[in-house]
Amino acid sequence: MIENIKNAIIRFKRSPAFTGFALFGFALILNIIIRGPAVFFSAQSMGTLFSKNAPIILVTMAQAVLLITGTLDISIGIQLALVNVVVIMLPQELGVSIPVAWLIGILVSLAISAVGGFLVAVLRIPSLLATFALTFVVMGINVLIMNVPQGSVPKAYYSTYDSLLFGFLPVAALMILGVALIWAVVKRTKFGKHIYAVGADPKKAFAAGINPTGTIMKAFLFKGFITGIAGIALTLMIASGNPLQVESYGLKSLAACIIGGLGFGGWGSMASGVYGVGFLVLIQNAVYYFFNFLQGTIVGFQITSYWQNFISDLIIMLGLLMTTVTARGQREALKQGISRQIKRGDKHAKES
Repeated sequence: MIENIKNAIIRFKRSPAFTGFALFGFALILNIIIRGPAVFFSAQSMGTLFSKNAPIILVTMAQAVLLITGTLDISIGIQLALVNVVVIMLPQELGVSIPVAWLIGILVSLAISAVGGFLVAVLRIPSLLATFALTFVVMGINVLIMNVPQGSVPKAYYSTYDSLLFGFLPVAALMILGVALIWAVVKRTKFGKHIYAVGADPKKAFAAGINPTGTIMKAFLFKGFITGIAGIALTLMIASGNPLQVESYGLKSLAACIIGGLGFGGWGSMASGVYGVGFLVLIQNAVYYFFNFLQGTIVGFQITSYWQNFISDLIIMLGLLMTTVTARGQREALKQGISRQIKRGDKHAKES
C-alpha cells in the first residue's frame, strides 16, 4: 500500500500537471496566510471566489482541450461576449424564454467554433492567425446584435447562481464540476484518445487510421460547448450584457494552461489548465486582500488598482517562466507546437 502511494507520487511529479499543482498550492497557502483559514474557507468566501471566476475557469478548461489537440483559440474570450449578448437580447427583443435563450446561446457558440475549426482543420490556416482574425469578426457580430452595454437578468436567476446549495456548496462550482465530469467521460472515449494522438503527431495518427481533420473539428465543437456554458456563467455573474467584454480571456486562458503544464499537442490534461487558472485567480485574490490589509493597517497608505494588477501580473509572469523552465517535456512540446504553427503558415503562404 505504501509502495503504491510512493509510486503514485513519483508518477505525479513526472506528470505535466506537477509544476502547475505546486504553483497552485503556493497561491492557496498565500491566500490562507493573508486571510486566515477560517475566513478563506468560509462558505461565503468560497461562493464569491467561484461565482466571480467561473467564466475564466471554464474558458481555460475549453482552451485546454484545444491545446491537447495541438491547436488553440485566442478568440475564445470575445466568443463569451457573443453568448452573453445573445442570451440577453433574445428575451429582451424577441420575448424568448430565458432557458431557450441559453440553449440558443450554446448553439451560437458551437456555430462560431465550427467556423474556427473549419479554418484550422480544413483550410489549414494556422490557429493563431485564424482565431486572431476570428476575434474581430465575432466582435463585429457582437456590436451588430448589441451596440451598447444594456439589458438585465431576472434576480431569481443571478441570485441562484450566487447562492450556496445546502449552505456550503457554490452553484458556480457545480457548473465547473459538471464540465469536468463530462470531460472525464469524453477522455475515455475513442474521441478522447484521438485528441491526444492527433495532438502528439497528426501524421502518425493518420497512419493509424485516425482522421486528424475530423478530430480537430470535434475538439473545436467541444470547446464551443464549454464556451457556451461559460458565456451563461458570465451573463449570470454580471447580470447584464456587454458586447466588448472579456476579450482578454483568450490570452489569459492560454497563459493559465501553460502555467498549469500544458504544451502544444498530446501533452498535459484538463487538470493542468485548472491548476494554472487556479494559480492565476488565487494570486489576484491574494494581492487584492494583501493591499486591503495594508490600507487598513498603515495610516495614509493608498495604492491604485493599477499597481495591484501590475504586481499580480508580475507574479503570474514569474509562475509562467518557472513552468516553462522546469517542465522539460512541456518545453519541448511548446517548441514543436510553435514550429508546427510556423510551418503551417509558410505552407499556406506558398499555396496562396
